[in-house]
Amino acid sequence: MNAPRIGLGSAAPVFGWDVGGAHVKVSMTDAGGVVLDVAQWACPLWQGLEHLERTIDLAFERWPVAKTYAARHAVTMTGEMVDLFEDRAQGVRAIAAALAQRLGARLLFYAGEAGWLTPRACAAGWRSVASANWLATARWVATRVPDALLIDIGSTTTDIIPIAGGRVVARASTDAGRLATGELVYQGVVRTPLCGLAQRVEFGGAAVNVMNEWFATTADVYRLTGELGPQYDLYPSADNGPKTEVASRRRLARMIGRDAHETSPAEWRAFAMRWRELQLREIGANLRRVTAAHPGLAAAPLVGAGCGRFVVAALAREEARGYIDFGTLAAGAGDKADWAATCAPSVAVGLLAATRHAEAGEGGDSVDTASRAA
Repeated sequence: MNAPRIGLGSAAPVFGWDVGGAHVKVSMTDAGGVVLDVAQWACPLWQGLEHLERTIDLAFERWPVAKTYAARHAVTMTGEMVDLFEDRAQGVRAIAAALAQRLGARLLFYAGEAGWLTPRACAAGWRSVASANWLATARWVATRVPDALLIDIGSTTTDIIPIAGGRVVARASTDAGRLATGELVYQGVVRTPLCGLAQRVEFGGAAVNVMNEWFATTADVYRLTGELGPQYDLYPSADNGPKTEVASRRRLARMIGRDAHETSPAEWRAFAMRWRELQLREIGANLRRVTAAHPGLAAAPLVGAGCGRFVVAALAREEARGYIDFGTLAAGAGDKADWAATCAPSVAVGLLAATRHAEAGEGGDSVDTASRAA
């Protein structure tokens, strides 16, 4: 899809950035809160900040207005977790500094209850900025669906976020706390190694042990089930081989000490469906764990986001719940809906920022009290 043209005479667009450890997702929203464009790039941040620099160049190439003073930028992140950094504080500061150098003065970072922070304020307020992208998504969804469970399944992780009475009612705010409550599940539909899903799996009518090697990933599973589009399949395969059905069958076979030619393509697809069921079961168990803490949401709809939201739709069917796609809530024009849902945090942070700018007035660049204090 070609990027829309925005003239400098138009109202200043807002670019929402979600800087992850594996991908950077960016949305462009107009001053009225209409999503104009969305894009995603692979960005292996653990290999160095130069990958973030290159991704910024790609964003500027797609949207030249993004590098002008007219543009406003709103950022959320999870990339501070990668092992490039000594700790999360260093990660937030390094990412904030890199973005500040390239994106200019009209740049703010989403910090949840702390409001919006300037790059300089991120040094002291890093705890509020770190891994807050799920909260940005949930806060925006809460303005549209007062009672729901937002489930964002991406390439690497799954967020399960309860929303009740138009408020985000998550029991934890940090990754550590959310892992304990079940609100964060470290599984996704692209990069997760299959040995992280289960230690035993059924094959040929019997349960067998799984090899604890990075022979195959969930991308192999969903290539064979036909649910993972190539536009989301941005990372190399486990063996750096082709991302075809034939090669995916070969990698799945290795997980149980076999070769792909030992049985039919239909049986390997059935084997992929067993892995799919195991992931569905694990995410479903955490969904029930989250719901148990909020009984009023027992029948609430699921809002699906991320490139793995097809799993959310499957969970909704299993639990006889309603299903709402994030893209239908946020995208406006139909051709943006798929990417808006896939890149939900970037869209949400952009929409939250657009609302903030509208309330402050077109010329209002002031930051929240928390930002000034920091």
